[in-house]
Amino acid sequence: MLYSEKAPAEKRAWLRERLASGELLQLPGAFNPLSAKLIEEKGFDGVYISGAVLAADLGLPDIGLTTLTEVAGRSAAISRMTNLPTIVDADTGFGEPMNVARTVQELENAGVAGLHIEDQVNPKRCGHLDGKQVVDADTAIKRIRAAADARRDPNLLIMARTDIRGVEGMQAAIDRAKQLVDAGADALFPEAMKDLAEFEAIRRAVDVPVLANMTEFGKSELFTADQLAGVGVNIVIYPVTLLRSAMGEAERTLDAIQRTGSQQVAVEGMQTRARLYELLDYEAYNAFDTSVFNFQVPGLK
Repeated sequence: MLYSEKAPAEKRAWLRERLASGELLQLPGAFNPLSAKLIEEKGFDGVYISGAVLAADLGLPDIGLTTLTEVAGRSAAISRMTNLPTIVDADTGFGEPMNVARTVQELENAGVAGLHIEDQVNPKRCGHLDGKQVVDADTAIKRIRAAADARRDPNLLIMARTDIRGVEGMQAAIDRAKQLVDAGADALFPEAMKDLAEFEAIRRAVDVPVLANMTEFGKSELFTADQLAGVGVNIVIYPVTLLRSAMGEAERTLDAIQRTGSQQVAVEGMQTRARLYELLDYEAYNAFDTSVFNFQVPGLK
């Protein structure tokens, strides 16, 4: 009922423990707090909070227009609704090294278990678009050092994302990965890898957990969890999958209303009221305070 039963420190320690096991962890992207509850109920390992999704939710493109305040607020709203660890996209850290340090502490306050800082030039672009620019190695290293130095909970996962593969090639990505790990990154997010061999090359180059981004319509093929585990990947995210699914269905429903004058043809594919009440755990609120919640929850259909 209400918020997570687990404190942020407990979630961070649990994430560290799971990553140390070498297992592949699957983190679908939540587009709101309710979808985070669904991800937990379905038995996934964690929740990803995508910068692209947050921007889209505000009606904005993913080009660095969102603010630290907006990202921290959404991170807090999602993180407090689930017992799972959350990892958030912190873009470039919202400024210079001191800004990166503040970003880390604000997101730590928001209750996330981890975050990633990327090496793009600000304003950044979606990682699977062409025309990206990356900063020099010195700037990228300073961002990660600032992030690692700023955290107060040593279990907060500081992940470095590098977009250099799409700009300077695979060898540059390997070199940058090593530099970022040496700078203090606890995990590595190599963006826009083209095939499993490239993920495997990154895996051989560093001794920290590696993340694979399985976003639709991007540079990478949509590999299965087994395929990614087979080349040593430790975390896989599906950042925009649920938002795309929800918006696709929303568009089809609106088309049906325009076409037929009613939403009736779309009702069969909708989440029922009973299922929504179950996900929101109305029964627990009812048991806690019957003076407020004093109705019967309808059975599932």
